[in-house]
Amino acid sequence: MNGDTIFALASGAGRAAVAVMRISGPATRGLLEALAERVPEPRRASLRRLRHPGTGEALDQALLLWFPGPASYTGEDSAEFHLHGGPAVVAGVAEALVAAGARPAEPGEFTRRAFLHGKLDLTAAEGIADLIEAETAAQRRQALRQAGGALARLYGSWAARLTALLARQEAFIEFEDEDLPAGLDDEVAAAAAVLRAEILAHLADGGRGERLREGLLVAILGAPNAGKSSLLNALVGREAAIVSARAGTTRDVVEARLDLAGIPVTLADTAGLREALDEIEAEGVRRARLRAGEADLRLLVFAADEPPDADTLALMGPGALVVVNKVDLPVAAGMPEGLHVSARSGAGLDALHLRLEAEAVSRASTMGEATLTRPRHRAALQDAVSWLGELEVAPVPELRAEALRAALRAIGRITGHIGVEAVLDLVFGEFCIGK
Repeated sequence: MNGDTIFALASGAGRAAVAVMRISGPATRGLLEALAERVPEPRRASLRRLRHPGTGEALDQALLLWFPGPASYTGEDSAEFHLHGGPAVVAGVAEALVAAGARPAEPGEFTRRAFLHGKLDLTAAEGIADLIEAETAAQRRQALRQAGGALARLYGSWAARLTALLARQEAFIEFEDEDLPAGLDDEVAAAAAVLRAEILAHLADGGRGERLREGLLVAILGAPNAGKSSLLNALVGREAAIVSARAGTTRDVVEARLDLAGIPVTLADTAGLREALDEIEAEGVRRARLRAGEADLRLLVFAADEPPDADTLALMGPGALVVVNKVDLPVAAGMPEGLHVSARSGAGLDALHLRLEAEAVSRASTMGEATLTRPRHRAALQDAVSWLGELEVAPVPELRAEALRAALRAIGRITGHIGVEAVLDLVFGEFCIGK
């Protein structure tokens, strides 16, 4: 695959003022010569007329950029054509590139080649993907930190420490009769315990990074006619859900997106909780209860003029926020404490919005930290912690070394960097064995 030269439209599809076509691979220079006759100076924009290499037909007057490898995004010879954005222009240049020997790139192939050529690690590649998908400012900041190597630096430092510990442990095993520092075996175990505690602290983040990346789910729950749909519409500022005085209007889950303090939130309006009157409503109630179980936050809505219903009261507890709606009407006795709002008049909505922001920040704000963003990161670090725990109880040095190796492999799975040469270098470099 790396022997191919690939191309793809890097800008959005459709009609635009400018379309950027990216090229990467060993034949990039030849493609530039075939379409533009000569190669521009490296990293300097040059205006060229592009022609079809087979027919000589003029395709466009475009800006060309030439990035000789390895000083390019992919590490290979690369180029960019900044074309006029008409579909016919883009299609004509793509056809010409195929005729000259290139092929269309597969999804993510440019970044994959960058990883294979050591331009970035797996966490940085994932950060780039997250940056492209970012909907909010907080998501953008987290993705930029990851793409910039925040996670790679943290995990790389842990891998370096594990490598050094493994080198010391191997030295203790293989060269016990040599002049090694006293207590080396115990020092390795103590340092591994410190590292294990650091990784555990990193894991105990409440899933903030994953929640920020994926967004929070807030389920709006309550009895029929509690004003759940009106509250959803008021919070998102548009008519996202149908509102009716007739009870049981909402039969399915209606979702709308909201940006709360830079954190993406999905508000889910659900069917009213009650004994269903037919099979369709029963399915709606089932889905409502399912959303209640999945939600990061449950917004329990009570109608101020109605006695609190048992179904909604049963959902109270950690992760629930009580909202008493319709406070422009007399408040019934026995109403639980909560935020008082009126979706109709707007009373109390600002306070509710601020409270939702605070709840979102408490669950997903990363505050500039290098945080876990994917389940695979968490699983690999849990493996590393488990192996370091095995080291603490291992009865012989050989098993402690194996535990260190396994922990190092686990962290290497996150970044994609797994090797043994660094261990050998440290063994023979630090202790000068074999002189």
